[in-house]
Amino acid sequence: MTSLNLTHVEAEERSTLIDVSHYAITVDLTQSTEHFTSDTVVAFTAREAGSTFIDLRTATITEALLDGAELDVSGFTPDKGLELADLAAGDHMLKVTAEIPFSRTGEGLHRTVDPADDKPYFYTQFETADAKRMFACFDQPDMKATYDITVIARPEWRVITNEPTTISEQDGKAVHTASISYPLSTYLVAICVGEYAEFTDTWRGELTHHDETPGDQPTSLEVPLGLYARASIAEHLDTERLFTETKQGFDFYHRNFGMAYPFTKYDQIFVPEFNAGAMENAGCVTIRDEYVFTSKATHYKYERRADTILHELAHMWFGDLVTMKWWGDLWLNESFATWAAAISQAEETEYDTAWVTFANVEKAWAYAQDQLPTTHPVVTDASDIETVEQNFDGITYAKGASLLKQLQAYVGREEFFAGVRRHFAAHAWSNATFDDLLGALAEASGRDLSFWADQWLKTTGINHLAADFDVEDGKYTRFDLVQTGETPRTHRLAVGVYSLIDGSVQRTRRVELDVSGERTSVTELIGAEAGDLVIPNDEDLTYGLIDFDEDSLRFVVENIDKIADPMARTLAWSATWEMTRAGTMRARDFVGLVARGARHESELAVLERILNQATAAQQRYADPAWAAESTLLTDTLLAGARDSEPETAIIFEQALVHAELTDEAAAYLETLLDSDDADQRWRATTALVARGDRHATLVTEQEQRDPFASGRLSAIQARAAAPEAQVKREVWDQLVEGSLSNVEARHSMAGLVHVGHDELLQQFNAEFFTVAPKIWAEQSGEMAQRTLAGLFPAWDISEDGVARAELFLASAEGGLRRLVAERLDGVERALRLRKVDAR
Repeated sequence: MTSLNLTHVEAEERSTLIDVSHYAITVDLTQSTEHFTSDTVVAFTAREAGSTFIDLRTATITEALLDGAELDVSGFTPDKGLELADLAAGDHMLKVTAEIPFSRTGEGLHRTVDPADDKPYFYTQFETADAKRMFACFDQPDMKATYDITVIARPEWRVITNEPTTISEQDGKAVHTASISYPLSTYLVAICVGEYAEFTDTWRGELTHHDETPGDQPTSLEVPLGLYARASIAEHLDTERLFTETKQGFDFYHRNFGMAYPFTKYDQIFVPEFNAGAMENAGCVTIRDEYVFTSKATHYKYERRADTILHELAHMWFGDLVTMKWWGDLWLNESFATWAAAISQAEETEYDTAWVTFANVEKAWAYAQDQLPTTHPVVTDASDIETVEQNFDGITYAKGASLLKQLQAYVGREEFFAGVRRHFAAHAWSNATFDDLLGALAEASGRDLSFWADQWLKTTGINHLAADFDVEDGKYTRFDLVQTGETPRTHRLAVGVYSLIDGSVQRTRRVELDVSGERTSVTELIGAEAGDLVIPNDEDLTYGLIDFDEDSLRFVVENIDKIADPMARTLAWSATWEMTRAGTMRARDFVGLVARGARHESELAVLERILNQATAAQQRYADPAWAAESTLLTDTLLAGARDSEPETAIIFEQALVHAELTDEAAAYLETLLDSDDADQRWRATTALVARGDRHATLVTEQEQRDPFASGRLSAIQARAAAPEAQVKREVWDQLVEGSLSNVEARHSMAGLVHVGHDELLQQFNAEFFTVAPKIWAEQSGEMAQRTLAGLFPAWDISEDGVARAELFLASAEGGLRRLVAERLDGVERALRLRKVDAR
C-alpha cells in the first residue's frame, strides 16, 4: 500500500472494492496555531469481502472506530494509510479523529498570518491528492461522495466552503455547517476561513437550449456571486471588473455548454501564499491574492487574471460536474479549461485578442516543453501520484489546449460545441475519459476521428511547417506546404499571403485546407499574385513551428513593425524566437529585432513576452563577450520606461530591472525610490541593491513604508539580492533546510539568482548535486520541485557544469531525475547557442 504515492493500479483496485457514499467532516481551527483537530465519519460499502486502506496524512490518530470497534493504530504511518483489513461485504461506518499540523507549503490546510494586522487566514488546496492532509478519505478522483462539513471557528472569522453555511454558537465559538448533496471528488472539497472581506452580486441570465441540452434544464437562471479578500487589501479589490468578467464567462458558457451551472453559488476567494494561479473547487474557487493589484499592474496581468477567472469557471462543468476517472486524463481537464478561457475571452470580453496572447504565451510554453528530452505524449504515464505531479506542465496545459483548438478547426466550431454538450449530458455528476469526449465529437461532427488521438495525443514532438514555391512574373507557379518532423500529422490550417501596401503589411490571400503527409499542394494559390511574406500557419490554427522561407524571414526582420494584424505579427515574433532557440537566428539578432520592433508593438501582452525573451537571449544565449559590451537592450528598455504612455512604460520598466543596468539606467531607477507605487519602489530597490549601488539599509527603509505582506516578501527578495557571497550562502542554506514557507522560498530564490550574480553563485555549482537528494526526500512534493528548480546551477553554463549534471543523472531516478534532466537541457542549449552567436 502506498497512500502518499498512490498508484493507478491500487486506485483501480480500491474503487472496485469500495463504494464510498458520504463523509461527515468536522475541523476545529481554534485550539492551536500549530495544528487542528479533524474528525471524519465515512460511510462506505464493500462490494465484496476484502482488505484496503484509507488515506490520512498525519502522525497522530487519536481514535479510529470501524463499525463501532476500535482499530489498532499503533502501526499507522501516512505512507501506508490506515489499514482496513478483512472487511466483510456490505455497509460500513468508519470514524477517525486526528490531530493534523497546519500547512506552511500551500498544500492541504494552509494557515498564515497577515503581517499588516496579525489576522490569521486559512485555505485548503487538495489537488492532486492532498485532501488527506485535512480528513481521512479515499483520495482519488473516481470515488465521489456527498459531504457534511462542520468548521469550528472564532466568531469573527468568516467560513466559505463549497455550499452556503449555517452558523450556530457553541462555548463562545462559531460552528459553521454546510451540506454538499451532490457527488464530488475529494480534491474539489474546500474551506477558506478568516476575516475575509466579502462582496456580493448575482448573475442573471439564460441557458441557451440546443438539441443536446437535457430536457429538464431551466431557462432563466440566477447564481449568487461572491468575492473575498484579506481585510488589509480588500480596498484594492476591483470588484466591478471582476464581477463583469465572471458574468461574461457565465454568459458564454450558458450559451454554448447546454448545461446550467451545476452548483448553488459561485464564490472566488483571493487567498494568501497560494502556489498556483487558482484552483477549481466546486463553487468555492481559490485564487492567488497577488491578483489583487495593490499597485499599478500591466495590461498583461489584467488579461491573465481574466484568463484565470474564465479557466476556473470552465472547470465547474469540465472537471467538477464531469470528472476524470484518473489523473491520466489530467491533460484533458486542464487543456479544456485553457482552451475555453481563451475562446470565451476572445468572443465575450474586452480581451478580444486573447488568441494572439495564446499564440505567444501558451504556445511558447508548449513548444519549449515539447523540445525537452523529458517531453511526453499528451496522454502520458500516470502510474502514480508522484508522476502525475510532474505532469502539471506545458504539455498538459498548453499543448493540449493547442490540440483542442486544432481539433475545433478540424471538426468545425459549432460541431465541436455540440460534441461538448453531448459529453456533459451523458456524464453529468460522474467520471469520464477522453475516449468518451472523442466519441461525442465524432458523433456530433460526422467526421472519423479514430486517427486523431493516435497522431496527436500518443506521440511527441513538433512538426515544422514551411512554404515551398516558385514565382514567375510575380505569380506563384507552384505552391506546396512542406511538413517535417518524426511524425507527419493531419493539420487543419490556413496559409496567409501578405504584402507591403502603402506602408502597412496586409494580408492579400488566405487559403484554409487539410494538410497531411510530407508535402501538400496548395492549388488555390497557383496563379495568384506573389506576396512579400508567407505565413504557413496563418491564424495559428494548428500546433507546429513556422519555418519562414528566406525572403519572408528577411521581410519580417525589416518590417515586423509594419505588420498590421496582431496575430500575424505575433506569429512572426514566435517564429523568430523559436529560430533563436534552435540556433538558426543568432541571439544578438533577435535582441536587435526586439530593439527595433518593441516600441511599435500594440499588443501589450505580446510586448511583455518579447521583452522577457530578448532578456533571456542576451543573458543566456548570446556570446558573453558581446553581451557584456552591448547596451542595446538596456538602452531600449530604458527608453521604453520613459515612454509617455503609462501602460507601455510599466512593461519596459519591469523588464529593465531584470537587465544589466547601465549608469544611466541605475540613475533612472533612483528616481523611482520615492514613487507612490509600492511595487515600483521595490523593483527599483531590489535592482539597485543587487547592483551594489545601495546599501541594505535601503531595504529596511522601504520595508517601514510598506508594512503589508507584499512588502515583507519584497524585502526578503531584496535582501537575498545583495551582491555578497555570505548573503548568498545564508539564503542557500535556508532553502536547503526547508525552513521557509512556500512564498518566502519563492521570493528568496528570486533574489538569490538576480541578474549579474553568476560569479557569486559559482560556490554552489557542485554542492547542488550533493543536497538535491536530501531536498527531494525531506521537503513536500510542491516545495521540493520548486526549490530544486530554483537552486539548480543554471548560471553554470560550462562544459564542467554539464559534466556534473550528467554524472548525477547516471544514478538519479524518478521525478528528481526528470527535474535535473530538464534543467541540464537548458544549460546545454545555452552553451550551444552561445557558440552559434559567437560565430
